[in-house]
Amino acid sequence: MTWSIAPNRTRIMPFSKVLNVILVAIGLALIVPTRVAGQTVVLGKSIAAEQQVSMESIDHSAWNHLLKKYVDQEGQVNYKTWKASKTDVASLDSYLATLSKASRTKGSSKQSKLAFWINAYNAVTIKGILREYPTTSIRNHTAKFFGYNIWKNLLLPVGAAPVSLDDIEHQILRKMGEPRIHFAIVCASKGCPSLLNQAYTKEKVDQQLDENAKNFFANTNNFRYDVSSQRFYLSSILSWFAEDFGKDQASQLKTIAKFLPTPEATKAATNNAVSLSFLDYDWNLNQQ
Repeated sequence: MTWSIAPNRTRIMPFSKVLNVILVAIGLALIVPTRVAGQTVVLGKSIAAEQQVSMESIDHSAWNHLLKKYVDQEGQVNYKTWKASKTDVASLDSYLATLSKASRTKGSSKQSKLAFWINAYNAVTIKGILREYPTTSIRNHTAKFFGYNIWKNLLLPVGAAPVSLDDIEHQILRKMGEPRIHFAIVCASKGCPSLLNQAYTKEKVDQQLDENAKNFFANTNNFRYDVSSQRFYLSSILSWFAEDFGKDQASQLKTIAKFLPTPEATKAATNNAVSLSFLDYDWNLNQQ
């Protein structure tokens, strides 16, 4: 069946009705509860500059314990049980307060910064989901215009100012020039890389990032290679953040080549001998 519009019939809404719609929308934004209207939610604590410490000194062992307890080998999270435990919800809050002690100016290694900010992103995300649970997707809490947006309104004070999930991802981690972060930060969705059930540490972060990348491409939901058509089927992450992997397709494929699951795929990527298609992203919650 096809739809047609009668000749000369206008579909433009009269200005008076447009104005009424705008006024109603503004009115709703003013009367809805403040959290729905986009109120910021601040986690952690505000720490005076003289009490802040280098990221080298931040202890991630509490986060490591929680991950081992509530995240399985596939990276799925037991949000229901975690939320039911007042003790472990409080433990997560205490860990977030520990992160707030970090200085963004005192000297620390790149490895310490990577571990810190990846852990921070994942911990803030988990806290954000626990606040909303039960829910089916993080996208239920990412209002574009009016309302609370978990990526923008959930803030963690670190150093001189609070940071959002968007800030951590786009203004901090991506600017560190380390594309492997895209296989480590997890937005609580099945389309994301698997959440590692251990904390990142300065001693192990390079090894952890390599293992994450290999596990990511070993998952057929993220990567497939059709030898007959010489086509890669890649996670949408590789499309959204292509520039982080290189300036053009050849350099981007070379960046990921060593993480691919078969010699044939690695050779094809190294030679830029493939076409690309991108897979649909699964925004369903990564819950057990």
